[in-house]
Amino acid sequence: MKAAYPIVMSRGKEHIVVFVPDFNINTQGVNYADAMEMARDAIGLTGIDMEDEKEAIPQPSALTEVAKEQETDIVTLVDVDFAEYRRKNDMRTVRRNVSLPSWLNAEADRAGLNVSAVLQTALKQELRIQEQ
Repeated sequence: MKAAYPIVMSRGKEHIVVFVPDFNINTQGVNYADAMEMARDAIGLTGIDMEDEKEAIPQPSALTEVAKEQETDIVTLVDVDFAEYRRKNDMRTVRRNVSLPSWLNAEADRAGLNVSAVLQTALKQELRIQEQ
């Protein structure tokens, strides 16, 4: 799911502080670009955690519904693609049983092949997933 969530950026003493109202989370960055990237990361991480817990990811609020606390605050949008975020950041491995003919397993062993790595490569190719 792709979405654009409103964020509120406030200048702190040393950092740009970011509040994401739809998730009720905070983060910070060393400058505005970093703060936006940190917000994207915080939203992505929170969103995939919610998916894993079978919780609904909140729909983005309208930009006009988000209020500044201080006149100098900046309210803007940050886009997040939860599927892409998961693909890039969820590196947990899962164990799968794979059945191979005995002769094919023996040939793979003789060739020193890592069957798991070959399977991952083949699945990415079949699914047209490109590494970045």
